[in-house]
Amino acid sequence: MRMDFRSLSRSVFEQEIDQLAKVSAAIGPEMNAVVDMIYRSKGKVVVTGIGKTGLIGRKIAASLASTGTLAVFMNATDAVHGDLGMVCRGDVVLAISNSGSTIEITNILPPLRKIGASIVALTGHPDSPLGREADLILNIGVEAEACPLGLAPTSSTTATLVMGDALTICLMHRRGFDIDHYALFHPGGALGRRLLTRVRDLMSTDIPTVKEDDIFRDVIYTVSDRRKGMTMVVNAEGVMTGIITDGDIRRAVQRFEDIVNKRAVDFMTHGFKKIAANAQIEDALRLMTTNKITSLAVTEPSDSSTIIGLITIHDIIDCHKDGILP
Repeated sequence: MRMDFRSLSRSVFEQEIDQLAKVSAAIGPEMNAVVDMIYRSKGKVVVTGIGKTGLIGRKIAASLASTGTLAVFMNATDAVHGDLGMVCRGDVVLAISNSGSTIEITNILPPLRKIGASIVALTGHPDSPLGREADLILNIGVEAEACPLGLAPTSSTTATLVMGDALTICLMHRRGFDIDHYALFHPGGALGRRLLTRVRDLMSTDIPTVKEDDIFRDVIYTVSDRRKGMTMVVNAEGVMTGIITDGDIRRAVQRFEDIVNKRAVDFMTHGFKKIAANAQIEDALRLMTTNKITSLAVTEPSDSSTIIGLITIHDIIDCHKDGILP
């Protein structure tokens, strides 16, 4: 008979969530101290561990490095065979060992002190050799593993991973790491293209315009001829005072009996939406979606009254086809 493992799977989730809640509740002022130590450090963060904790350590180092904290991973086994050379005075070493007694970790503690590195322990046993030697401790101790034998690292490695995530996010806030910084560190692939693409990269500087006094027929001609689904409206001084879209035209036809005699100023939308040229494409899409519109006037970043271009939903759709937007 085939077994149904859904119940067992849910039990694993429940056990690990329960353990994570307890680890979370135990976080104290030491997190503030660790964040401050790393932030003020003139060196880098060196994450070290072996085995499964080493795999978690690689992820922590990668997360730190991609969010503004200079970080590398050093396998503790390789460290005693020369890789300690990557550690410099002023570095902060995040040493991961749930037991705190991992021989490969404890063997490199004296050399790390001689080099002049600070040591932060991620351990479940603060009174262990690692805990006693560390400058600061982030306690990842769990009461039980989710493994039915209580042997395979499960809850403990999850706690280590989440503690690393928490540290990463705290440092992001401490550094004021924003989406522009994130884009700088992620230039490749669809994510990088999406973050790096700005409105100015897709906008058109060829803006369809009609005058406020132009009659309905001229407006229709401009909207159809320029194939933007809209036109801006300018006054006698050449200042853009409104916008007319396909939707405005349809509503005007329904509203006015003598539509052929109406001027652009009679049915244009006065409060048209704008977006700065340095805004992200996703910001433009969000603004269009929220206001149920298909085009935005683009302004100079430092002067919202100066319109320099136009971006439409079709520009963004083409961007999507190129794989820049999800």
